[in-house]
Amino acid sequence: MYRLSFKSSVKKDFKHISKADIGFIKESLYTFVEAFNSAYEQELLKTGKIKKLQGEVEVLYRLKLRRYRVIYKKENDVLVILVLSVKSREGAYRK
Repeated sequence: MYRLSFKSSVKKDFKHISKADIGFIKESLYTFVEAFNSAYEQELLKTGKIKKLQGEVEVLYRLKLRRYRVIYKKENDVLVILVLSVKSREGAYRK
């Protein structure tokens, strides 16, 4: 079972998102974490809902939620999904 954790900078990302969308994102993330296992992950990778990002030093993944992109990483030793950022599609891949 995984646990959901947010990096402190995600609060800043949420300031630019409507309350309705924040509710949708949080609900979707908690559902994602509850259902997460290797079979579920493989299914989402095949459908394109999640994608392993290339070119990063650490292993990062992207989760599509409507027009938003959630960048996250898995920490297997403590089974944590740490959300690094939540941005609209237009700004998700800029540093």
